[in-house]
Amino acid sequence: MENASTPPPAVDQSAADATGTPRLTSADVHRAERRLTGRLWRTPVIRSDQLDALVGARLWLKAENLQRSGSFKVRGALLAVEQLTASGSHGVIAQSTGNHAIAVALAAREYKLPSVAVLPSDAAPGKIRRVRDAGAEVVLAGTLLADRVAKVEELRQLYGYDVVDPYQNPHVVAGQGTATAELISQVAADGGRLDAVVVPIGGGSAIAGASLAADGHGLAVVGAEPEAVPAFTAALRAREPVTVPAHHTIADGLRPDRIGGLPFALAHRAVDTVITVSESAIGHALRTALLDARLLIEPAAATALAAALEYASGPVSDVGVLLSGGNVDPSLVRSIMAGRGGRGQ
Repeated sequence: MENASTPPPAVDQSAADATGTPRLTSADVHRAERRLTGRLWRTPVIRSDQLDALVGARLWLKAENLQRSGSFKVRGALLAVEQLTASGSHGVIAQSTGNHAIAVALAAREYKLPSVAVLPSDAAPGKIRRVRDAGAEVVLAGTLLADRVAKVEELRQLYGYDVVDPYQNPHVVAGQGTATAELISQVAADGGRLDAVVVPIGGGSAIAGASLAADGHGLAVVGAEPEAVPAFTAALRAREPVTVPAHHTIADGLRPDRIGGLPFALAHRAVDTVITVSESAIGHALRTALLDARLLIEPAAATALAAALEYASGPVSDVGVLLSGGNVDPSLVRSIMAGRGGRGQ
């Protein structure tokens, strides 16, 4: 690992709009790629003849389920924790439905910082275990985003630790964008050119990062979110982030009931369309990924695949899909593979 005492900035935080929102650009994603060189696994882009035949187009699956920590979230977490370490941080706190917390805990361990993760009280047991295995203290707080945010502030004042926000931290957003940037370059290296990239939407860091990475490449950015928690769709209608009712979804990674302000500012004009996905379609996509692409993905990633299967049936030839993670409980996989839905998570 590189000496973290004086790292060059991964993002240019000197530029901001009148509200103080960082003006991130594709250049910040490229800087993030350079900072992350050698610290991540360059996950493969998978093709499946069965999937291509199913939709009549070429699907390029970016397998971030095979990434360190089991998801793309480690990209942003490493950058954010690196910057905080260089600033003299004594510890970090992160709220998450699971994957961001796992990633921050892993990054904190690498930089020898204590960490606390605030998870929903009904978080997937497998993700709680992974957070603890990475060395973080786990605190459970309600089932809503507001519950977790309030607990983070309480713990911040108690411990004096720094907060690694999964949506508002510009290093996190730029880091998440490197997954889409890699996908674009890997497809190009294989002689292809994407018409679109489909990305799952929870709190918004993935779609914001994808919007930055796709800028200048002439491809559509397509968002995918559960019908049960359509936070970005609601924000687009309201022209600002709003809180939506948090109904149950098996896509626990996409449960945030409000899109982050920074992701919305970056993505609301760049996103071509948003596809909302039913619970049954999420389960079907998870089964399809396992049986046709030989990939075990979590429901958040399956949401993107389900949306891509719908989008690719239109007038497109090449569609990239960010399979965001693979941290899924075996009990949920068994339930979905047996065709019983998936309320077991």
